[in-house]
Amino acid sequence: MIRHIVFFSAKSGGNVERIRDGLALLTRIPHAARLEIALNRKSDPLSKEIDVVVYGEFESDAELAAYKAHELYAEAIKRVRPLRELRLAADYDVATAISRLAGES
Repeated sequence: MIRHIVFFSAKSGGNVERIRDGLALLTRIPHAARLEIALNRKSDPLSKEIDVVVYGEFESDAELAAYKAHELYAEAIKRVRPLRELRLAADYDVATAISRLAGES
């Protein structure tokens, strides 16, 4: 399982919902096992720069690549790029992640 996480900051506060709405196109792409687009709650006292988060889970690198090659992905980029200041992305394989499940010590 590949996790794909992307953080966006808006050029101005008025663009935040427009960014979220543009990224919502991504939820229509069939390759993700799970895909969420959300506004940052900004509850972390050390960092409030991020406005919108994309969180995706993909069964394989091939599924992630197909998602990124989809025409709706290109359309989302076209809509969001002029509105955003910052875009930070990370992909990682869950099988190689250091993790702890709830209830474990």
